[in-house]
Amino acid sequence: MSQALGKPNELLGPDDPEPVGIIDRGDASPFVLICDHAGNAVPAVLDGLGLEPAELNRHIGIDIGILGVSERLAEQLGASLVFQRYSRLVVECNRRVTSPDSIALVSDGTVVPGNADLTPAQRSLRLDEIVVPYHRQIETILDRRAEAGIPTILVSMHSFTPSLRARPFQRPWQIGLCYGADTRFTTPVLEALDDETDLVVGRNEPYGVDLNKDYSIPVHGEERGLPYVEFEIRQDLIGEASGQAEWATRLGRVLPAAHRRFTVAAS
Repeated sequence: MSQALGKPNELLGPDDPEPVGIIDRGDASPFVLICDHAGNAVPAVLDGLGLEPAELNRHIGIDIGILGVSERLAEQLGASLVFQRYSRLVVECNRRVTSPDSIALVSDGTVVPGNADLTPAQRSLRLDEIVVPYHRQIETILDRRAEAGIPTILVSMHSFTPSLRARPFQRPWQIGLCYGADTRFTTPVLEALDDETDLVVGRNEPYGVDLNKDYSIPVHGEERGLPYVEFEIRQDLIGEASGQAEWATRLGRVLPAAHRRFTVAAS
């Protein structure tokens, strides 16, 4: 598969979607939601990365169901939401550029032909036109709130596959929380989830936060000193609209309850 070279602003063509989706509801809510893997778009010039559409539609290409949950949850909370429209296989918005899987050659057993033998210029185009605008929009909202002295809870939304092809194992957790050094808000969220019934909750399962490789929580949360929570919801539970609505309602109970506990503990 060939890939056209170009200078900045030439990767995304006129018919390609904007990389950043944003629902800006102002700053009344204590929460700001972000969704790194909401979409599976591929710039037209990249010819689908040489993959069948089915590959882009599975978990390696998109966090299945999470945008539907995030949109509903943000509406319930009156919160702003920033989300990424392009596939993580084009470029991974939740990795530092030094991470080897920033642009993956293989993902869960699938070879990605369109990511092989990229020049530095080709890699830079993906970062400059897809990753940078996304994180700049997050920074804009967080900076605005900081300048106004508005306390912020960062909520990072993800979903995970019930089982990997490369390492088959039926993951038992319906939801997992991922965290690094700062657990100020994660702890009350875990407590609030304990009040829910019949949940198997992962603590840094199926993933944790890698402060050296990951980007969103380490940079926008840990480095800023913002309390945060990162959710991973199992994809078979939110693949349909009914499950997305159910989980948005559940987290719409959990987050305010956790925020009340957090506020009391901080006072």
